[in-house]
Amino acid sequence: MTVRGEDHFAPHDFYLGIGVGKSFHWAIGLEPPGKVAAGRRVENRVSDVDALLEGAGDGALVVVDQKNNIGSLVVRRCRAGGMDVGHVPGRTMGQARDMFPGAAKTDRTGAGAVARTALGMRRVVLPIAESDDPGASVSLPPPRLACATRRATMGRNRLRAVPRGCDPAFEAAADLSSAWQLAALSELGGAAGIVAAGRGRHGSICGRRGEGAAARDGPRGAAVASAGEGWHPDAEDVPVRSLAAEVLAADSERSSIERGLAGRLSGDETCRCLPAVPGIGPKTATTLVPVAGASLFDGDDRLASFCGLAPSDSRSGTSIGSSRSSRAGNRQLKNLLMFSCNSLVGTRNRFGRYYDECVSRGMRHNRALRAVARKRLGVIYAIMRDRVPHKEPSPDTNVENPRRQDPKKSV
Repeated sequence: MTVRGEDHFAPHDFYLGIGVGKSFHWAIGLEPPGKVAAGRRVENRVSDVDALLEGAGDGALVVVDQKNNIGSLVVRRCRAGGMDVGHVPGRTMGQARDMFPGAAKTDRTGAGAVARTALGMRRVVLPIAESDDPGASVSLPPPRLACATRRATMGRNRLRAVPRGCDPAFEAAADLSSAWQLAALSELGGAAGIVAAGRGRHGSICGRRGEGAAARDGPRGAAVASAGEGWHPDAEDVPVRSLAAEVLAADSERSSIERGLAGRLSGDETCRCLPAVPGIGPKTATTLVPVAGASLFDGDDRLASFCGLAPSDSRSGTSIGSSRSSRAGNRQLKNLLMFSCNSLVGTRNRFGRYYDECVSRGMRHNRALRAVARKRLGVIYAIMRDRVPHKEPSPDTNVENPRRQDPKKSV
């Protein structure tokens, strides 16, 4: 059972640390105050994992060093058996190994470090979102969407580099964000292939994509002009066709994932409410809810620490350093929450005004963005906790303290 307070988990009668692997896992079981009660190798099969968990008992806390991919089977079987399960983050895991003696880094010593960390420092053991959480159904598409987007971007960059060396005029005229131009490139190749195919075939390909004659004459004219200027090896048509087909496939997959996300958003109340917050779109909402749901944190301060948006103080004795940005936390969420605030710069909503106020106090752009992201995270947490839509306060409301009105406005 997840509890509120300093520790995410209550004390347990048994602590089972598992160092997960692709083919097998190592499991070390500890009884308070630290007696080793079990230790063995477990094959990565459902029957073997179930037997291990059954031997640990219902009062055990299961802790893994990886919760995804090779560790997902253990997590799912724990959920199916109604057992508490948590994980030790990678950086914490590396520090934990250094605290316990051992000459070699093995799966067995890693499992022991996980178990002893769970027994002695429950605060660093983080809970794992419930598989039946409303946001869990949208936990998979965001990484797939990011992967498809990266593939499309890399493909476009490689595709643009091919004609740049021999057809710079054609490369400058080609719009690689256009589906019908990509379709023509995937079938005909570069400028030489387009010219050789003739106006009729080029027009037929573009017509299938619903593009009019006026629009398609521009790229073809650039190809004809480029073809008459000099060197056009036929070899460039092969990589152009291949790369254009890859970009089209990545764009198609991305569109399919986005449609799926839109459908899932309509079925989840929290994800429907979050896009009402300025700067939050479907991608941010569906990434944030499964990983950092309000049920996992007892306040927006803890959520900010998890996302890497909490300041880090540097103090030692009587020496007091300035607060600085924390390097801990989930880097993906931190970047997503910070960079999505770029769209708020120059707006007149509460966050745009807060950015202007931060800049007027001498903050640079990135630091002001971080401050805005932290302030907006409090609103996001309240929406995830209460599942109510965001309401933009009146422009007359003070940015720092919504309850304190501007004295000039109250006269």
